[in-house]
Amino acid sequence: MHKLIKTVWVIMDRLDLIINNEKYKKCVSEIGECEKDRVFCHHDMAHFLDVARIAYILKLEEDIEVSRELIYAAGLLHDIGRHLQYRDGIPHEKASALIAEGILRDCGFDVSESEMILDAIKSHRDKKSAGRSDLTGIIYRADKMSRSCFACRAEGECNWSAEKKNLSIKL
Repeated sequence: MHKLIKTVWVIMDRLDLIINNEKYKKCVSEIGECEKDRVFCHHDMAHFLDVARIAYILKLEEDIEVSRELIYAAGLLHDIGRHLQYRDGIPHEKASALIAEGILRDCGFDVSESEMILDAIKSHRDKKSAGRSDLTGIIYRADKMSRSCFACRAEGECNWSAEKKNLSIKL
């Protein structure tokens, strides 16, 4: 590994490396451009951090053995390919995993850590993940819990089923 990169890792932690990664910043910008006129939920830094924070609360409440760093990495990256869904029709969980793989490698995550994060990203829309007691399960649940449909101006126009919408505060 290049000596300069090792030095940077000492100065910046891996989450900072993710948010400062050029590919990551470009994807966030492209998602923003695709969603600039969108009235429905946005896939921006606020959403990424909401998912990470809720997932961390779930980890604590459910006593799940996973590090805060891996939770936040998954939260920051789970929708990073959303622009490819808008532009090319690629399911965003697949696009996000493809993009995240390179970002994780560039930011110093090892193969085992990356596999856990990538599984969470790939499965964050799969209902079968809901009951899992691992990173994948808490990212799935946090992603769904992060939406405040009960306060959304566009809730009546949204194509989410009533079952999927958060129409009340859940504790």
